[in-house]
Amino acid sequence: MDDFLSGVIATLSATAGLMFWKYWRQARDRLFSFFSGAFFLLSLHYVLLTFNPRDGETRPYLYLIRLAAFVSIIVGVIDKNRKDIHE
Repeated sequence: MDDFLSGVIATLSATAGLMFWKYWRQARDRLFSFFSGAFFLLSLHYVLLTFNPRDGETRPYLYLIRLAAFVSIIVGVIDKNRKDIHE
């Protein structure tokens, strides 16, 4: 059941990534590119988490991918706010 739910979350994350990528192509707003990349990273995280054994030694390192996704969102929001202040 956990693998099934991880697959669902990975698929939904990839779908959100495609949605934000589409918005980025239309608006050319960098915030959408940061969000798109973050959701693709989250999708990759859940796929790798599904195929990695629960007691594997490398499993904790997979959470660095999730950290990179959240840092990407934070950087995107800061970049958007800095750009709006200077305009």
